[in-house]
Amino acid sequence: MCDLAGVPACPRGPIAQSETAALTRRFEEVSERTDREFGIVKSDLTALRLQVGNLDQKVGNLDEKVGELAGAVHGLSEKIDRNQAQIVELLTQLVGRHPDAS
Repeated sequence: MCDLAGVPACPRGPIAQSETAALTRRFEEVSERTDREFGIVKSDLTALRLQVGNLDQKVGNLDEKVGELAGAVHGLSEKIDRNQAQIVELLTQLVGRHPDAS
């Protein structure tokens, strides 16, 4: 059954009206559930973005600390090399000396 514009007309019988009401309720329930689920996903996404931002900041700080540590290790390595050179020089000076000689 169609109206003059060619759009299907709503049946007027009580069974058809109750079916239409049931379908409308189902649609509204699904729509509400979808809206709630979308809200949950949106909330989770916002929380995830905050966590990623925090992790990015921590990685930046860690990168800076790793750079500082690398510099400290390099400095320590140079100090160890100098100390080893001094030990070798002192041992070289001691070679050939009599143990009782001062």
